[in-house]
Amino acid sequence: MTMPLILIVDDSPTEAHVMQTALQRHGYRTAVAADGAEGIRMAREIRPDLIFMDIVMPGMNGYQATRTLTNDPDTSGIPIVMVTSKGQETDKIWGLRQGAIDYMIKPVSPADLVAKAQSTLAA
Repeated sequence: MTMPLILIVDDSPTEAHVMQTALQRHGYRTAVAADGAEGIRMAREIRPDLIFMDIVMPGMNGYQATRTLTNDPDTSGIPIVMVTSKGQETDKIWGLRQGAIDYMIKPVSPADLVAKAQSTLAA
């Protein structure tokens, strides 16, 4: 059985590396995109089972990328979890309105990230 593929969209190489390492230690396959536009391109190309999406990125932000992916019939079935430093309730509500299924506020512990991947992919 092939392990699920998780796309991490984050402009911080450090954040992406920490997330990638945590997920790979639990057997997940990962791919990383450095901004929203690259995240959309990669999602369409590799069809991940789950996307962890940052919000604050240069160019296209995570809200825009999430909205684009959830409105595209080819990628609308991919669950997106926002992982961001934007901790206001209004940010969370807006993220969920764009199509994200959940919202995590940084810093996210590796254990919480893996637990979120497990629960989302099991659903």
